[in-house]
Amino acid sequence: MKATSKRETTILHIDMDAFFVAVELLDKPHLRGKPVAVAHDGPRSVVTSASYEARRFGVRSAMPSSRAKNLCPNLIFLQPNMALYKKTSLDIMKIFEAVTPHVEQLSIDEAFLDVAGVRKLFGTPKEIAIMLRARLREECGLPASVGIASSKLVAKLASSRSKPDGLLIIEPDETVPFLHSLPISEMWGVGAATEKLLKARAIYTVADLANEPFHSLEQILGRASAKKLKDLSAGIDDREVTAEAKEKSIGHENTFTIDVIGKKEIEKELLNLSWRTASRLRNKNLEARTIAIKVRWNNFETVTRSRTLQEPTNSSERFYQVARELHDSLREWGRPIRLLGVRAEQLEQVGSSQVALWSDEESFKAVDHAVDKIRQRFGLSGLKPATLLDEDGK
Repeated sequence: MKATSKRETTILHIDMDAFFVAVELLDKPHLRGKPVAVAHDGPRSVVTSASYEARRFGVRSAMPSSRAKNLCPNLIFLQPNMALYKKTSLDIMKIFEAVTPHVEQLSIDEAFLDVAGVRKLFGTPKEIAIMLRARLREECGLPASVGIASSKLVAKLASSRSKPDGLLIIEPDETVPFLHSLPISEMWGVGAATEKLLKARAIYTVADLANEPFHSLEQILGRASAKKLKDLSAGIDDREVTAEAKEKSIGHENTFTIDVIGKKEIEKELLNLSWRTASRLRNKNLEARTIAIKVRWNNFETVTRSRTLQEPTNSSERFYQVARELHDSLREWGRPIRLLGVRAEQLEQVGSSQVALWSDEESFKAVDHAVDKIRQRFGLSGLKPATLLDEDGK
């Protein structure tokens, strides 16, 4: 089956290499060439970024720091500096936006660019990629890997194949052979659970997926997922590069230094996470239709629970009520908890939905509005629920 997309090879996926570590090494050149990881100090910390020297030992992002140290005894840990990383990210995106207005930022260190309309100014997509990599080196001191293709999927896969500090172009007639050479786990939409289902049917590569009869794939994954993966396996991906990517979710989570057991402490943390999440929604003029929690127990077993509301909300109290009820539904009081999280999903702009004539959230909203005004004037820590104050009243 041949790809039906008639796009030219004008989509770039640019991914900064070991971004947090690379930023740290700018003023720590003596650590270049050594195994380095960025992680918070503490027994429960996880690796947020690892140098390629550390990766040779098996150190990866999201790995517990203790595990990383066991794999690489000489591993050097650096404390994260998120303010610095965010500032550097802004500088990087400005470089991209100086070349094309079609920049879709995916995360703090990666973005899609569509350069179809700027070729007369800057040259071929390959020449543009070379220029951007040179500017990132000269102006930010940072390496980047670039994938160039006719679709977002293939451009992203190409950039990962070019790491570190490389460039890979996949022409339209190379798209399907390139995809079919990859393991099924590299496809968008194939997480651990889906990968397990597919491998149980002897579907190990993208080529296996492409050759699987649709009715069989539909039985495994359902019609919508089967069609999406079937199209992608054939190189069919018509998604545009959108300059204003919508946030899909907003949330906060906390990994505890010491496992939490007591109901009072758990509810206190759910309140804290709910207030932080709802406050971010209000700052962005957003509401959520779905509220979700994440619980990881001390044996690393992790579950999520969610509830979709009849009306969207950004009320802190409403978030807390739902989060608490979702946790209660687990019926696992007394089981030591390692991590708690609260997340807002199915986001939309405030006022996008028709609201009820009367809502029991009106009093909650009045409190939120007052709190937000005071926080804007006196700082984020200026006001909080009394339950969240420490013993000194701070």
